[in-house]
Amino acid sequence: MPYDEKLAERVRAALGPVRSVAEIKMFGGLCYTVRGNMAVGVHKDDLIVRMAHDEGEAALSEPHARAFDLTGRPMKGFLFVAPEGVRTAGMLKRWINRGVGYASTLPPKKAKAKTPRKRKSG
Repeated sequence: MPYDEKLAERVRAALGPVRSVAEIKMFGGLCYTVRGNMAVGVHKDDLIVRMAHDEGEAALSEPHARAFDLTGRPMKGFLFVAPEGVRTAGMLKRWINRGVGYASTLPPKKAKAKTPRKRKSG
């Protein structure tokens, strides 16, 4: 299961009025960016939230939050929120607002130019 489609729909609905949001595939799931900066995402059945490093560290003490770790090395400023932590619309919106709030403080990212892939001969 790459990501929970129902959670992705809930996130889309909650982000509806936010301007400059794009949805991209990342981390084996979906990520929602604000002006090119990741704000929140969905990985399996967890919500991913991006925050300032110090806020992310403090948020780890909150119920249902844990370090964002896909490789054995947790990423600072990112965390997972378990399904129990986004059970209601209000709970989900609170986490989304934190991610969008942080991403909105970052300078816009320029779109990366795609490099053409070489074709295999043969």
